[in-house]
Amino acid sequence: MAEIHIEEHSSPIKTPKQFVVVVVLAFLVPITLIVMISQLVTSGGDFSKANPGMSDEAIAKRLKPVGEVAVDPTQPKAEPAPATPVAVAAAPAAATATPAKGGNAAKGKVVYDATCVVCHGAGVAGAPKTGDKAAWAPRVKSGMDALYTSSLKGKNAMPPKGGNTSLADADVKAAVDYMVSLVR
Repeated sequence: MAEIHIEEHSSPIKTPKQFVVVVVLAFLVPITLIVMISQLVTSGGDFSKANPGMSDEAIAKRLKPVGEVAVDPTQPKAEPAPATPVAVAAAPAAATATPAKGGNAAKGKVVYDATCVVCHGAGVAGAPKTGDKAAWAPRVKSGMDALYTSSLKGKNAMPPKGGNTSLADADVKAAVDYMVSLVR
């Protein structure tokens, strides 16, 4: 009968000394490679001498602002002009409507044209469009105090005072009166 000989798996490491050498090399070789690569990457030298685009002047020129504001101190200080209103479909109705409170009518329209028309003119983010009676009806029905409160403190996507926190409360209320007058 033929004898079957099975070779066992053997390792090239035969002695404990060889094992220690392999373990030490397993740590030293990757660490040495990492250090060499980091030195190669970081020791690139001073590029500003070799590349004129990296000089301090060239960098300062690229970072310079696009424009500068020059104020003439001899000119009197002018008040800013009111913002130009955005053209909307409800503009003809706005011209013929009479505000609810006569005293603040002009101020309400000015505030509306400068701040409120941005969202209420186009119905941005669910804002009721100026002059849209169906959209304003439930809001008007809730009362003027509720409209004033939501306009002053903000509601849903509308920030407090329509995003213009420099407005006085009376000015915001005048703008609300103006918009409500357009749907009555």
